Amino acid sequence: MGKLQHGRPTHNGTEFNMKINQWKWPATLLALAAGVSFALAEEPTLKVGDAAPKLQNGKWVQGEPVTEFQSGKAYVVEFWATWCGPCRASIPHLNETYLKFKDKGLVVIGQDCWEDDESKVGPFIKTMGEKMTYRVALDDKNGSEKGKMADTWMTAAGQNGIPTAFLVDTTGHIAWIGHPMTMKEQVIDEVIAGKYDLKKAASDAEREKANEAKVNEAGQALEQAMQKKDWDTASAKADELEKLLPEDQRDMLGMVRFGIFAGKKDYPAAYKLAAQISDTHKDNATLQNQLAWQIVTDDTLDQRDLNVAETLATRANDASNGKDAGIIDTLARVKFMQGKKDDAIALEEKAANLVEGRDKETLQKTLDSYRKGELPKAN
Repeated sequence: MGKLQHGRPTHNGTEFNMKINQWKWPATLLALAAGVSFALAEEPTLKVGDAAPKLQNGKWVQGEPVTEFQSGKAYVVEFWATWCGPCRASIPHLNETYLKFKDKGLVVIGQDCWEDDESKVGPFIKTMGEKMTYRVALDDKNGSEKGKMADTWMTAAGQNGIPTAFLVDTTGHIAWIGHPMTMKEQVIDEVIAGKYDLKKAASDAEREKANEAKVNEAGQALEQAMQKKDWDTASAKADELEKLLPEDQRDMLGMVRFGIFAGKKDYPAAYKLAAQISDTHKDNATLQNQLAWQIVTDDTLDQRDLNVAETLATRANDASNGKDAGIIDTLARVKFMQGKKDDAIALEEKAANLVEGRDKETLQKTLDSYRKGELPKAN
């Protein structure tokens, strides 16, 4: 199941955030680190610079309904789901954006999509409280399996992962598409003020799309080499891929290279690299967490450096202010494997108290196992 927030929720809709900072890396590169494969999206028909599709929302769960885009107002239409951990992590940030710009003419719509159970949306919003105060709507699934908004926005734009936000300018055109946590305030300011260069943004988006295609192609070649356990070729392909990526998007290659070293059974090099990644990204909770989880759960590893895993998990917990149940669960597992049963139990109790529903049930089962002195199978 991708484990709490430890895996991309494409397998069966896990509810915790994944341990990989999903918004920072292209899909194929993310897939390599997560150990899953992604099909490339079809060529998009909805692009930056195009007129925004009409709103075809279902029931409005929170806030006044929006039936059409009004001239002079800017809009963020953000696609999310209750089962999506990265969505949960980004919602408070989006809410801060909403609060900062709402009096300047920005309307934020949280568009629920691909939802497993729409009855969970209302309680989810209530649980988020002051961290999610903008409008929220369900999708209209009358005559559409995925939902009309999902079809005409997400699928049309070639977007196959959430959260994804669309910034609509004051003239009703798509000004920007991407992860809500990468949406720059300067762009919003310029859009609201009518000073945003839409033609340049469209041109820039086309160039980024072309480079993304190259990145995905290179990533697939790397993925194939890793699947074949051709580690020398994989290492060479990783070097090629690094040249295609902007400098601020190369972090995930460290995870990939860790996998290559581990595949080669060069554990000293693997854990030296893991320690370097940890030192370089002390404040990146998701990256630290993902790597720690891999160390303690990957069945292909013949050697586990639990000290490195502890450092990673502890830093992840510190960076998340001790409030992320999935990260605390990772740290608890590390402690249990180190023989620190009491610490593991205390941490797992804390994790279970932070969540509700299926998440709580999952953590409670883990807690029960620790109390029995048993290491549970990784979810």
